Amino acid sequence: MSVYTTTRSHLGAENNIDLVLNVEDFDVESKFERTVNVSVPKKTRNNGTLYAYIFLHHAGVLPWHDGKQVHLVSPLTTYMVPKPEEINLLTGESGAQQLEAEKKPTSALDEPVSHWRPRLALNVMADNFVFDGSSLPADVHRYMKMIQLGKTVHYLPILFIDQLSNRVKDLMVINRSTTELPLTVSYDKVSLGRLRFWIHMQDAVYSLQQFGFSEKDADEVKGIFVDTNLYFLALTFFVAAFHLLFDFLAFKNDISFWKKKKSMIGMSTKAVLWRCFSTVVIFLFLLDEQTSLLVLVPAGVGAAIELWKVKKALKMTILWRGLMPEFQFGTYSESERKTEEYDTQAMKYLSYLLYPLCVGGAVYSLLNIKYKSWYSWLINSFVNGVYAFGFLFMLPQLFVNYKLKSVAHLPWKAFTYKAFNTFIDDVFAFIITMPTSHRLACFRDDVVFLVYLYQRWLYPVDKRRVNEFGESYEETATRAPHTD
Repeated sequence: MSVYTTTRSHLGAENNIDLVLNVEDFDVESKFERTVNVSVPKKTRNNGTLYAYIFLHHAGVLPWHDGKQVHLVSPLTTYMVPKPEEINLLTGESGAQQLEAEKKPTSALDEPVSHWRPRLALNVMADNFVFDGSSLPADVHRYMKMIQLGKTVHYLPILFIDQLSNRVKDLMVINRSTTELPLTVSYDKVSLGRLRFWIHMQDAVYSLQQFGFSEKDADEVKGIFVDTNLYFLALTFFVAAFHLLFDFLAFKNDISFWKKKKSMIGMSTKAVLWRCFSTVVIFLFLLDEQTSLLVLVPAGVGAAIELWKVKKALKMTILWRGLMPEFQFGTYSESERKTEEYDTQAMKYLSYLLYPLCVGGAVYSLLNIKYKSWYSWLINSFVNGVYAFGFLFMLPQLFVNYKLKSVAHLPWKAFTYKAFNTFIDDVFAFIITMPTSHRLACFRDDVVFLVYLYQRWLYPVDKRRVNEFGESYEETATRAPHTD
């Protein structure tokens, strides 16, 4: 096995190529991994491309002089917009003090630049198989090379490059001062079934990119297949289907509950406002961190629903006076004012603890942590407050439940579906790429739901209490029956 590098996509002769790895005693059955330093040509340093040519050929014979050689070509570089450099917003110092510090124009910061792929994973299909010549699978056929020896046709070794192992997180920016870069070449044999599976997966990822998926979104799909155990992967697909179902049912029941709701008795308005604020902040944070669409889309839908719930909770109506909107707020009943009093009392005590912690955390992060921009610091400060102390804003609802000795006013159907999703999120927290603070919040929600369940058990059914639609069982029972 020999690995060469060149800046040309088509190899015409043995000129302008560099040998980076030569394995004389190559054995198809023996796996290996070797790291070599590759010289980076000037053309590649100037935002060019570098290709790797992998040959299987007879020992002692140059590849292009061997009629039975097999080869594949793989680019060792790819083009991506570099990640914005994080700096200390107060001092302006960057995290990595680069000595060469090339000053680039602002317009060049958003242009794709050449990145190095530090891994090259190679496979040779080691199974003996027999296919009918007229029904050879297309996925295997394109990797087969056949030669005729006498009256029989023989196929040469099937060489395969595992492109799924190239991850975005491993890419390295190629600077003009870079003369050498490390390349890890790994080899392992592969079975026919696994080979066909990887071919289909690579084709699927390529199709996603053709449909407009970004490099990062396609990389998320790669990570699911490459970094996850096969059985765990099957469980993930099964769980993901239920996650989408419960997301839909939770949104549906939440909208239905608030659409029919006529009274805010027993409901904490402050908790509704906080949930709206925190959901919008979390959505903006996930957007800024370029999180997986599987997490981002439900967060965006949830933020829109929470904004609509605030309008319902505040009994807000919007009247348009030409192009100027006018906001009008409804009046509260005596029972609703009592609930609001409990709500305000709970928030008063919480504010003594919450506000100093949030402000202190924001100042600490400004002094000690580097960010891409002031907007990034602001969103991170808000979201850290939401994640770290957000559960405190759920306490007013628990306090209102305690004062009223009732939980009948809560949307339990939506809560149940959200609870299922919370436990599913615990599984996703280890699979899907997301910020660490978002992972911790998934486990925090488990504790809050268990407290709500305890309150549901603690306060038994009271048929005189008002339900979520402003009605009580006894009022319904005393109504006159309908007469034809």
